[in-house]
Amino acid sequence: MIRKNKADWAAFLALSAGAIAMVGPFIWLISTSLKPMAEQFDMTLVPRHPTLANYIELFHIMPFHLLIWNSLKISAISTLGQLLTCSMAAFIFAVVRFPGRNVLFALLLLTLMVPAQITAIPQFIIFKFLGLYGTQAPLYVPSFLGGAFGTFLMRQYFQTIPLELAEAARMDGASLSRIFFTIYLPLAKPALAAFAIIAFMFSWNDLFTALIYLPSDVEKTTLTVGLALFQTQYSGHWTLMMAASVISVAPIVIAFFLAQKHFISGMAMTGMK
Repeated sequence: MIRKNKADWAAFLALSAGAIAMVGPFIWLISTSLKPMAEQFDMTLVPRHPTLANYIELFHIMPFHLLIWNSLKISAISTLGQLLTCSMAAFIFAVVRFPGRNVLFALLLLTLMVPAQITAIPQFIIFKFLGLYGTQAPLYVPSFLGGAFGTFLMRQYFQTIPLELAEAARMDGASLSRIFFTIYLPLAKPALAAFAIIAFMFSWNDLFTALIYLPSDVEKTTLTVGLALFQTQYSGHWTLMMAASVISVAPIVIAFFLAQKHFISGMAMTGMK
């Protein structure tokens, strides 16, 4: 019993230290964003004269409301595309038996080893040919073509659902599309929530693609590009930089806390079969 208590306390202390190491920078980030410019190098954690002036000044310097709206719109459309196409592909790989299914799925997983920088030039040529350069379409259109990670994640969860449900529905005359939308998709809410957060976060933080197709158009580009442009102009104004950083990470934090129950459940269940 004593050894067990010592092990529990050791685990608790280790987890607490890890939590402090993870949360500490965010607390310092928020603290600095609330300090006046004259106190930006002050080492105190609690601001002596807290103010929201930095957040107000951001919107006077750069149209952050447009950047936030663009990022939200692109990330939402991209997430929707990923959820739809990846869940459909995962359903086929998990339920439908066809020749070469495992080989095709293995080839799909191999694409995870291909860096995005390799496919950037062919994609750029295609979008340039289609006349979509300088628009927001290249940032969300590829999401409607599926993805290896999302397909793998959803397939693992679909395999935890008893196959007898699909077989019974087929015997009753249900089509594959009806089985997918009425049985599998409602049962996969935890996995969908987990994947939605991951897809939204990836699209929200995507700087590489936005720099290629919308490098300097502030009215169309995303918040990540706006932050990069802002940093080059105000690199020494740390209170403003921290305020901009808080704005950039706030939607991700809010999305996680709203769906953390489903996220944890979905990530845990995808490893079971």
